[in-house]
Amino acid sequence: MIQATGSNAGKSTLVAGLARVLVRRDMKVAPFKPQNMSNNAAIAIDGGEIGRAQAVQARAARMPPSIHMNPVLLKPETDTGAQVIVQGRRAGTLRARNYLDKKAELLPAVLDSFARLARDAEIVLVEGAGSPAEINLRAGDIANMGFAAAADVPVVLAGDIDRGGVIASLVGTHAVLEPEERARIHGFLINKFRGDVKLFDAGLDAVARMTGWPSLGVVPWLPQAAWLPAEDALDLELSNTGGNAACVIAVPMLARIANFDDLDPLGMEPGVRLIFVRPGQPIPATANVIVLPGTKSTIGDLAFLRAQGWDIDIKAHVRRGGHVLGLCGGYQMLGTIIADPDGIDGTAGSIAGLGLLDIATTMHGDKSTTLTRGIHCGTGMPIEGYEIHLGRSQGPDCARPVVMIDDRHDGATSTDGRVQGTYLHGLFCNDAFRAAWLKQFGIAASLAYEHRVETALDALADHLEAHLDIEALLAIARLRQNSNASAA
Repeated sequence: MIQATGSNAGKSTLVAGLARVLVRRDMKVAPFKPQNMSNNAAIAIDGGEIGRAQAVQARAARMPPSIHMNPVLLKPETDTGAQVIVQGRRAGTLRARNYLDKKAELLPAVLDSFARLARDAEIVLVEGAGSPAEINLRAGDIANMGFAAAADVPVVLAGDIDRGGVIASLVGTHAVLEPEERARIHGFLINKFRGDVKLFDAGLDAVARMTGWPSLGVVPWLPQAAWLPAEDALDLELSNTGGNAACVIAVPMLARIANFDDLDPLGMEPGVRLIFVRPGQPIPATANVIVLPGTKSTIGDLAFLRAQGWDIDIKAHVRRGGHVLGLCGGYQMLGTIIADPDGIDGTAGSIAGLGLLDIATTMHGDKSTTLTRGIHCGTGMPIEGYEIHLGRSQGPDCARPVVMIDDRHDGATSTDGRVQGTYLHGLFCNDAFRAAWLKQFGIAASLAYEHRVETALDALADHLEAHLDIEALLAIARLRQNSNASAA
């Protein structure tokens, strides 16, 4: 199990890289995260939701993603509440305090999923969440040491040197853990190092001396890691790309933005400048396209959008002849009304939409979670993607769908063709479709996106092979195997 001294320390990337390292050694590897908190979700092969990071890790392990790789997924809807997904299915919405009281009840499902993976894999790479040093959350923990103890899993602790204070964070974690939890940690590693690694030799010695844990290596900063889908919206703070590119695509950063990795392929195209517009900033008038992204709280984020004045910017953009594309929750916002009679998305009631598409959306408790293939109506290109949404949208503009999926249509288009919306995520991962879509804006696409992701995973694996003691990591993993054999 890879735990870390804090959030965003690179655990997801480390697990993905190690999965690719080991699968290249002909080992059958499965990634696993007991509890994840993210609004970036993916659809597993068995039809349910998991965190996007676990889907990337499954790809690194050359395995189809399974709901058992992330049995508990928390999708924040407000600052104090989240939708709870258990083994791929929506189990309801809980406030943070209620979840703290109930999370221990989820341990059997977590252990069941772990056991299923462990039966079929030679090694399971487990990713922690946050930090085991959050001892205020230790009671009933299923994400870090609580899971590690229940499943008898050895732990490696990662420290993020890019943030500073890495020695204190590692030694401080050692200080606040219980003795049996310290004993479960069998080594530490340093992640995101910039500069000459040898300059930190004394730091490694200090941590080893004060904790008794051996160093397993120092991982230098790897730029190619940015080619992998990001899980945390905080990563978008540094995401503006493209410099003086000819096509500007602006994306309002909604408070509960979700599945924003939909836009990764656009941001990697040399001819595109992808701008995530921060709260309080105007949408640039130079934008060729505005994309309203997915959101975990459509009604709440529509109010947030209006509070920034973005509704005015979007309508002015349309009057100037600009294009708008809404994805999932962003699609719902473009309609005339969003009705939520049962309070599925928050407080029961209705709210007026932006009125740029003649559709009405009604929220329902049954959630669509499907892998999807179809034909894009505007370009005729085959596409693959996935759907994760509550609610159904209907209206005159649905007579001009965006995608044809078998015997049904998805999405809607305005009469002038410049405003469109669809429930389909992952559209822009399809190279041929992305090229055809960008062509209407005079942009020649050149990115092979899937190849870029594979290149990044292989580069990450090479990087970890060079800088971590892989044999020592495997020896630590065998401690559980040996422990189980002794118990038997």
